[in-house]
This record gives sequence, structure tokens and C-alpha cells, in this order.
Amino acid sequence: MSKNPGRRSLVAILSLLTIGAAFSTGVAKAADDVTEDQILRALAPAKKPLTRGLSAGPQTETDPAAAAEGRFVQTLRNRPTRSLSLTEREEIATIVKDKPKIDLEINFDYNSADIGAKSLPSVQALGRALSNPDLKGSTFIVAGHTDAVGSETFNQDLSERRADSIKRFLVDKFGIAGTDLVTVGYGKTKLKDPAHPTAEVNRRVQVVNMENKATASK
Repeated sequence: MSKNPGRRSLVAILSLLTIGAAFSTGVAKAADDVTEDQILRALAPAKKPLTRGLSAGPQTETDPAAAAEGRFVQTLRNRPTRSLSLTEREEIATIVKDKPKIDLEINFDYNSADIGAKSLPSVQALGRALSNPDLKGSTFIVAGHTDAVGSETFNQDLSERRADSIKRFLVDKFGIAGTDLVTVGYGKTKLKDPAHPTAEVNRRVQVVNMENKATASK
């Protein structure tokens, strides 16, 4: 009988340690969720300085390359994901290299276009960010990616469905205009972690700000 209090104390201590460890793990996972502010900062378009010519009022220099890029982006709006050719997909990949972007690591269930439960907070933060006046009205690329398991054809289709899944969520849950979201799939051709081609981080969606509101509204 005299040993029971000691045993109960030991059990109580172990229980507290277990609860503390579980709580600590939960906090760490929550801290990994991207925030609306982080997305806003990452996707904010760079401000181009105005130049003043001999005539009164601020002027901007016309960049033929930027103008051509803008025309290309306009051709992508309202396009179904599957309608993009390989050439168009690669042109998008080239353009986005110098654009404000964020890889949200939105993970999906294996062989599925269903958004993983642990990624919902990040997708919701994305919806709030794209609804923010600082970004609202811009045109965004939503690019789907898969891991390297399976054929090229299968993964290309899966990546397109994943991009569509994010677009549908943003349109349905946050009222973002579908014309402002250009979806593209890259299958397993652009792995985030080539050294581990089957890793979960490869099953993701990247979001890129293609143009600011002033350009998009023209």
C-alpha cells in the first residue's frame, strides 16, 4: 500500500510528459502553415519607377518584351487546363522565373487531386491573400506538380486535375474570378526534390503573380 502513491505520481508525471510532447508537436505543425501575410509579401509585384520626360506628367517606358508577355498572358485567360500545349506550358515556365511566386507545398493525397487535410489552412490563407485589395485583380498562374511515381501521361493528367482543384476551391470558397486564375500542369517534369522523386513535397502547387492590377485591367 505504501508504494501506490509513488506509482501514481510516476504515472501522472509520464502522462504530463506525453501530453506536453503531443502539444509541442501540434504547435510545430501549425507553425509550418503559411500565413496570409507571407503570401501577400511573396506575391506582391515589384513597383516600377516612373520616368519623367520633357512633357509634363510622369511617363513609363514601353518594353516590347513586356508587352508581348502581357499579350501572351491574355491568351491564357479562360483557357481550360488541358488545352495548353507543351510549348505554351514551357513558355509559362520561362516567364514565371522572374515573377513574384510562392511554393505553398499544397500536398495532395496519393494519386489524388483531393487537397490534403493538413494543407487546407495554407489554401485558405491563399484565398484570403488573393482576395486582398493589394493582389485582387492580378492574373495568377496555378501550377500543379506530381511526384515521379507512374507514367508521364498519368502524372500530366493528375497535375492538371490538382491545379483545377485549387482553382475550384478559390473560386467556390473565396469568390475569386476564374478568369484571374490560369491553371497549368507539369506532371513529374519539374520535381521540387529531384534527389527524392517520390517524396511528398513534389506533390504540390506553385502560385505565381503574372501581372499587377494595372496591367491586368488593360
